[in-house]
Amino acid sequence: MCGIVGYVGKKNAKDILLDGLSALEYRGYDSAGLAVLKNYKIKVEKKVGRVKNLMDNEDVKLLEGNVGIAHTRWATHGKPSDINSHPHLDNSGSFAVVHNGIIENFEELKGFLNYHGYSFKSETDTEVIPNLIHYYYSECLKLNNNLSVEELFLKATKSAVDNLKGSYALAIIFNKFEDGIIVTRKNAPLVIGTSDDANYVASDIPAVLKYTRKFYLLDDGEIALVLKDSVLFFDGNLVPHNKGIKDIEWDAAAAEKGGYEDYMLKEIFEQPTAIRETISTRLPFGRRCDMPELNFTKEYLQSITKIYIVACGTAMHAALAVKSTFERLCNILCIVEVASEFRYRSPLIDKNTLCIFVSQSGETADTIAALRLAKKCKAKTITVTNVIGSSITREADNSIYTHAGPEIAVASTKAYTSQVVLLIIIAMQFAEIMGSYSPSEIMKLKNEIMDLPSKVESILDEEEKLKEFASKIYTEHDVYFMGRGVDYATALEASLKLKEISYIHSDAYAAGELKHGPIALIEKGVTVIGIITDDELVEKSMNNMLEVITRGAKTFIITNNILKRNNFNYVLNIPATNNMLSPILSIIPLQLLSYYVAKYKGLDVDKPRNLAKSVTVE
Repeated sequence: MCGIVGYVGKKNAKDILLDGLSALEYRGYDSAGLAVLKNYKIKVEKKVGRVKNLMDNEDVKLLEGNVGIAHTRWATHGKPSDINSHPHLDNSGSFAVVHNGIIENFEELKGFLNYHGYSFKSETDTEVIPNLIHYYYSECLKLNNNLSVEELFLKATKSAVDNLKGSYALAIIFNKFEDGIIVTRKNAPLVIGTSDDANYVASDIPAVLKYTRKFYLLDDGEIALVLKDSVLFFDGNLVPHNKGIKDIEWDAAAAEKGGYEDYMLKEIFEQPTAIRETISTRLPFGRRCDMPELNFTKEYLQSITKIYIVACGTAMHAALAVKSTFERLCNILCIVEVASEFRYRSPLIDKNTLCIFVSQSGETADTIAALRLAKKCKAKTITVTNVIGSSITREADNSIYTHAGPEIAVASTKAYTSQVVLLIIIAMQFAEIMGSYSPSEIMKLKNEIMDLPSKVESILDEEEKLKEFASKIYTEHDVYFMGRGVDYATALEASLKLKEISYIHSDAYAAGELKHGPIALIEKGVTVIGIITDDELVEKSMNNMLEVITRGAKTFIITNNILKRNNFNYVLNIPATNNMLSPILSIIPLQLLSYYVAKYKGLDVDKPRNLAKSVTVE
């Protein structure tokens, strides 16, 4: 959840660190801090609240040094405060640490360190780490006083992390070692950017993308010594090894607002491009779907008895949107599971099970844990993600990228629609290999997919109408969404968007379940938003909406049908498409609606309260 930045080079570290923190603030904004090393002294400055609070601090402006680490916090252990902010120092002020993750055994470690004379200022789990490093450094020095400072630093770090239980990405500086930073990770993201005159550390690539496109992707258990002109890699036993560089194709400008007021609005309007990029090479004209990453045989696909699609949050809604598509095209049972539940309930998985894991960041802790469970049960695994080289891609059997480009706003928009598109293409490729669906119908579906970007553009042209409707409902306390079939998946995602950024209580219901309880919530003046795109379910969905009108509800309908009865307050027509594809179009106006509701309320749409972009802890 938290964001880490590090710099070793010739420039003043403070400027690069603050720049990186600003770019990483979507990972957490409870507090921010930095530590800079110069003349064998570590200076730490940290402030509760947004990165701007740190930038405006006069003491921060005076910081100088060519080596530094920084952190933006999403609070877990210890309330947001100056004292609980990172970086944390050991008692002697020799070691400074920034940390993303959770140390599960920190109370035990505190007891051990208390026994050895260490005390603690904060409520955090992180503060044990610099003190533990100091303890092991002192012990190593007693036993190996012939070793260099660098060697002792590495040994102490290794000994400390060997005692940590939980998840962590760490960046550490030491006042006796002015040459660089030590970094390591376990179940939390960390990359190292490299250029001719400097090296960088970051939780996410966009933080330092303006400085380099060349990255080392740190593996779990690796320890790296990040120096000004080189990076040295060691395994868990401190055995050195070489590591290849990954070139990242993202344009630095893609991680900027580009003239839009907010990242979220920019990313909503980027969806036509994101969809084009996702389908560009996968739907060659007149030929079969082309995803060589999935080199599955007909025999293997026909041996599959069930498909699990596992994800969290918005990615899980993308899975729900395509569940029926996999069953219809492939004639295989498809089960959608929430990763945080799936990993704890002994699911029925074997070698005849295919598991697909969906994660925008590729770092979602519960989804990675679910993947490991599936692999343990001998299932074949596929990941659908947006971030090249993310943790989940390094553990799955097969990885497919959406190519949506950087998504900075906490509330996901373009990643969602790209996920739905790509999952449908995967189902189509399976169907083509197996011969389980009519080739002519698949061709029609391909043509419809190719038309999606232009249809999305036409919906975005309705921005002012959606802005007007938002002005009518932004003071509401409750909003309800309803849909049937794939429209129910859209209702769930639309409800989540409204919750995330406007803080309005919102729920989504399968419209057929209305009379089984939810209708008790409907009273005069409450807003109900209906999604009606399934040709076979139009009449039934209409009847459900009339039931809420009878009880005084205000209604807003998203539809691609010509409605025979129009008793609704607002109706927005979207372009018609194959029902399997309708979730891609029907969510667009509801993304815009949520955005403008939040704007009318004067809220920060990019950084909603209590949330972070990547959930890297359980």
